[in-house]
Formats: sequence, structure tokens, C-alpha cells
Amino acid sequence: MLQQIEGSRAVAETVGLCRPEVVCAYPISPQTHIVEGVGELVKSGRLAPCEFINVESEFAAMSVAIGASAAGARTYTATASQGLLFMVEAIYNASGLGLPIVMTVANRAIGAPINIWNDHSDSMSQRDCGWLQLFAETNQEAADLHIQAFRLAEELSLPAMVCMDGFILTHAYERVDLPSQDQVDRFLPPFEPRQVLDPKDPVTIGAMVGPEAFMEVRYLAHYRQQQALERIPEIAAAFAAAFGRESGGLIRPYRLEDAETVVIALGSVLGTIKDVIDEMRAGDVKIGALGIISYRPFPAAAIRAAMRNAKRWVVVEKALAVGVGGVVATDVRMALDPALHQPGTTAIAGLGGRAITKASLRRLFSEVVAGQAEPLHFLDLDCRIVKHELARMITDRRSGPIAENLLKHVGAVAARIA
Repeated sequence: MLQQIEGSRAVAETVGLCRPEVVCAYPISPQTHIVEGVGELVKSGRLAPCEFINVESEFAAMSVAIGASAAGARTYTATASQGLLFMVEAIYNASGLGLPIVMTVANRAIGAPINIWNDHSDSMSQRDCGWLQLFAETNQEAADLHIQAFRLAEELSLPAMVCMDGFILTHAYERVDLPSQDQVDRFLPPFEPRQVLDPKDPVTIGAMVGPEAFMEVRYLAHYRQQQALERIPEIAAAFAAAFGRESGGLIRPYRLEDAETVVIALGSVLGTIKDVIDEMRAGDVKIGALGIISYRPFPAAAIRAAMRNAKRWVVVEKALAVGVGGVVATDVRMALDPALHQPGTTAIAGLGGRAITKASLRRLFSEVVAGQAEPLHFLDLDCRIVKHELARMITDRRSGPIAENLLKHVGAVAARIA
């Protein structure tokens, strides 16, 4: 049923339709509305049987999720930013144990400095933790991906993150088609765990493993991720047949048929990118977009096939690997056929919630098309304040904290303009 609804509430309602039996979470912006919404469903009795467990931290939330999932319960949680980092030890344990926990990550920058706005730093920091990572472009897709994530996670016995842009999606009101309980029940079968703690059939879960078997354990985790590369598009196709709309999958091409330049991105920024591509197409520029939905497992073969006719590419990504550059771009570069000699540009954009405008993207794409873009580009970087701070660091040994100095400089500039 179509509803004008906040993204967080749409996710909460959809998670409720998936019938989790244990929900444990600690509030942190911008995911708080999601678990509040699920909590309301439990309290009202609309989601039953389900135990909503209030915990004292994000580490505790993931620890409870591990215990609940190991005991055979369909388990859900949500977090963001510093909360995800606080969970890290338990996050690795969840994937290492092969527990099919589903978690929403409302993407938000990580500090220091403190920042509550959106970028992809949090989930990108956990790209190698062994969880599936699915990125939503819209609130409709965010809701749909949760249904698919439960089925995928439980089939493969792997935990899954559904990543949606904080505030941009979580707090936006859009029309979302929420399914019925019957539709979800037909698509998502009751949870039958591959492993479960049962007093009647005692086993050890999480035993010490030495060098004689540790590599094999890790290989099998990798193997299950590779299985997901096959199951993700199959489950997406089954979802489309059951719900009447396409959602999910590994990648989503946009106007790639004759594209010589391809823009690659994840998440909500794809909407703005598509608008710019449409405008440039009207000017006879052969440009298209490739959205990555499944970031882990990384769909290298699908990307390579989609990019076979491209002459050049640019990745617009909302995270920075300090000292290296692009996170997603590094994976894309490894995926492409080196024999095709397709030059690429990494564009770091939107860090800490900075607006990514159509005008800035159009300038960037025009430079890429003309072969004038630098290999590593920082979109809308204010070089003036950077140079000012670098000069301060050279002239003054005790130059002070960088973040506060930049804020003071921005304030002084604003005051002079005013």
C-alpha cells in the first residue's frame, strides 16, 4: 500500500513484517527513529512474538544479537557511525560465527571531529568484516532490501547490513509502497537456523581454532560471500515477481548502452547523478551511470561486463581512505579488464554531509569527459582554508587543533562577507 512516510518509519514497518523474534538496539542518530518505530510495533502487539531488549551500548546490542541468533531467533538491530565502531569486535564475531543477523546502518560520518551528517565512512570501515553490505538508493529500495536481506542472510547463514543514507533517506518523507503481511510471509519463509544452541543437542559455537583450521574457516566465509553473488540477483528476481517492482540485485545500470563515460556510485547520490546525466545526454554527451547495490560481496564480474564499452570512468564516493584515496574506486580498478586501458578518476564527495550539487557534478563530469580531471579529485574542496591552515602549521609549532582552526577561519570569512 502506498504511503507518504518517513524513511525510518518505512524501514521499521517493513522490518516488523519480516517477523523478527528479538530486536536489540541502542539509539544513535540518525537511526534512532527506526528502532523507536520497531519498539512501538512490539509494545502495541502488532509485532509478536518479539522481545525488544533495551541495552546500555551498541557493543551490548550486537552481543545480544549474537546470543539471540545463536539460540535460533530471527534477530535484528540498527546503528550508525560511532555506534558501528563500538560494535566492531562483536561484528567480526557475528560474521565469524556465521549468524544471519540483519542490521540497518544509517550511514553517518565518523569522527574526530564530531559530525552527525551523512557520508559512507562508517560502513566502509567495516568492508572486510565478513558482513553482506547492500546499499539503498531510495527509501523504497531501503524497505525492499530488508525483506531480501533476511532471506539472503538466513539462506547462507551470513549477517547482512542494509545501508541507507542518514538524514537524506532516514528522515525524508516519500511515497513508499509497503507490502502486506501475507506478501512478506509468502516471500520470506520461517527461520530455520543452520546452527542453534539446543540443550537437548549440545554443541560448542565459537570454539578456539588454531593454525590447523583457521584458514579453512576464513575460506568458507569467503566462499559463502561468493555464493551470495549468485543468490542476490536470484532473490531480487524473485522479489520482482512477488511484489511487482524491481529492487536490489548486484548493480543497476543507467543509460549505459552507448556510454563512453561511466559514473559509478552507491546510495542516494545516484538520483542527483542521473539528473546530471540526463542533462548532459541532452547535449549529446555519451555518459551513463552504474549504481552498486551489493558492495559486499563485491560484484567484480558484473561491473567488468557492464563497463566493457566504456572509455573512461569516475567513481563518486562518500568516503576517504586516508593516505590512499578512494575506497570503492580501488575495488572498481581491480575489477576492470586491464587490457582495455580505461582510465579512471576518484572523486571524493559529500564528506560530513557536504552538499553534492548538480552544478559541481556537471563540472566534474565535463572534466572527466574532456580527459582533464585529476586521478584523485576532492569535490568542492575549499583550497583557501586548507592553504591557510598549512601555512599556520609551518609558521607555528603549536598551531593548535586543526578542526577548531578551520572553524574559526570559516567564521572569520563569513563575518567579513557579512
